Amino acid sequence: MTDSQQMQPRLDVAKAAPGAREAMYAVERYVRECGLERRLLELVKLRASQINGCAYCVDMHTKDARANGETEQRLYAVVVWREAPFFTERERAALAWTEAVTLVSQEQVPDNVFEIARKEFSDKELVDLTMAVIAINGWNRLAISFREVAGTYQPAPPQGGAKEA
Repeated sequence: MTDSQQMQPRLDVAKAAPGAREAMYAVERYVRECGLERRLLELVKLRASQINGCAYCVDMHTKDARANGETEQRLYAVVVWREAPFFTERERAALAWTEAVTLVSQEQVPDNVFEIARKEFSDKELVDLTMAVIAINGWNRLAISFREVAGTYQPAPPQGGAKEA
């Protein structure tokens, strides 16, 4: 397969199955309105997208994070968050949880990761965080499967409602 073939979308999900896209947006709306910090959610979305190799979503969530005041230094360090001193304990717990849930087929979700997350998040917040990870993993799989083209997304102005993926 040539590079140009890899850069061409396979199909438009919204046209092919608008109900499927709406179902994903319903989960996304729940996550957006659940009360977890927007900056934390963008870090989670970015980390899962990195793990999954979703260029479209990495592009989207770095742009959305910047639009919400995230620093370049922290964005560059998300991929190596364990070694970087720029993240709070709550963010570290969320990133570890994101990795474990995203990679659930490899070793389930280890007890030690659960215990760390439990110290930083209430029961509701932990369910909400898990829903955020579920949502971004779903968006990643849609974008990767149908070759959503990275670089085409532009964030809405901060006061507007940005399209999520």
